[in-house]
Amino acid sequence: MNLIIMGAPGSGKGTTATVIREKFGLDHISTGDLFRYNIKENTPLGIEAKSYIDKGALVPDDVTIRMVEDRLKNLKSDKGFILDGFPRTIAQAEALDKILEALGSKIDAVMYVVTDDEVIIDRVTTRRVCEKCGASFNIKYMPSKVEGVCDVCGGKTIQRSDDNPETVQSRLDTYRKNTAPLIDFYAARGLIVEGNNNVSSDTCIKEIEDGLAKLGL
Repeated sequence: MNLIIMGAPGSGKGTTATVIREKFGLDHISTGDLFRYNIKENTPLGIEAKSYIDKGALVPDDVTIRMVEDRLKNLKSDKGFILDGFPRTIAQAEALDKILEALGSKIDAVMYVVTDDEVIIDRVTTRRVCEKCGASFNIKYMPSKVEGVCDVCGGKTIQRSDDNPETVQSRLDTYRKNTAPLIDFYAARGLIVEGNNNVSSDTCIKEIEDGLAKLGL
């Protein structure tokens, strides 16, 4: 089973992806992780990507696509994958089709985590992260046992500078603008499976699981 997960920044798609991955034994392919791995390991693709990042330029589609292609050719699980953070554009989606076709495979469904902007802004602006280990907490929904102290490593928890309403709204506006064509692209194929995450991740996951079942997955 080959899936894509989509959702705005702060929508909770990471939690959803983790649950679905574990339930079905899928590989979770995050483009963020791919970039970090290739750069850390100094792979040819990592070196190429870093050359753009160091200049403050966007990494070209071609480099990202080749990273994803390389990862898809080396899946750890024979049960399939969840793509997280890719594709982001119609061009990337079309490139993904060609990669999978060459591998004798295809996308079976696109999980779309739907969350209202005001809910996301509330969750993100109350988020706190550990300076030391990166663990995430929320002063409103999932606080650390001791305020300002990480439960995991004892480090200091802080609010990231970009976790403010104006910046979050700007990111959401950009996401909606860029993602809408992709939703339409996959909806035309009948592949969109929605989960509403305004209330709880459990509700969202149940809706997505039901949607996957209706597609025979």
